[in-house]
Amino acid sequence: MIGAVGVDREGNKQVLAIREGATENVTVVKELLEDIVARGVNPEQKRRFVIDGSKALRAAINAVFGSEQPVQRCRAHKLRNVLDHLSEDQKEQVKSVLRAAWKMEAKAGMARIRKLAEWLEREYPSAAASLREGLEECFTMNRLGVPPSLHRCLATTNIIESPNAGVRIRTRRVCHWQNGAMVRRWMASAFLRTEKNFRKIMGYRDLWALEAILCGSQSATRQAVA
Repeated sequence: MIGAVGVDREGNKQVLAIREGATENVTVVKELLEDIVARGVNPEQKRRFVIDGSKALRAAINAVFGSEQPVQRCRAHKLRNVLDHLSEDQKEQVKSVLRAAWKMEAKAGMARIRKLAEWLEREYPSAAASLREGLEECFTMNRLGVPPSLHRCLATTNIIESPNAGVRIRTRRVCHWQNGAMVRRWMASAFLRTEKNFRKIMGYRDLWALEAILCGSQSATRQAVA
């Protein structure tokens, strides 16, 4: 099962949709997003998406909401992926460089990570490749000029990790899943129960700035097309 969680302009998290399938399946993810649109989410409005790096997710966003939508690659996933390819004695240094680079202006930060990838290339080619893959989308927050107060929450998929954990807690004692319908019912119920405990995201008072950035970007795009 997969799910989508959104954040409104007040900083409240809301479960948007669930679907049976995997995030690696383009058809399933596209249906999930189309369901969100069918229930009232305007696909023409500029939004900022956060994904874990799944190519299927990226393709589905392009198909349903358009390729101009800003997409942020989850930095927590990227960090884990890179560190998995390194020996223990290299992990702390690389972790520090990445975290420092992500705080920099986009162009300078990407240049710093490219240099890190060059340094790792010989002994850790897989780590270097992971650093380069999706590099620009790791800096979407920086490129847009989103306030730093929102980076911790909106530069990773942590917003949905907590709801997912709530679902796991509420379904972990089920030993026998009878069919797909039962799975959907339990997941929907668990999500709704978990939603009652949602809190506003960190830095929510600065969400107006993100909204202004997205609206300004959308206006500029329309003027360019015109």
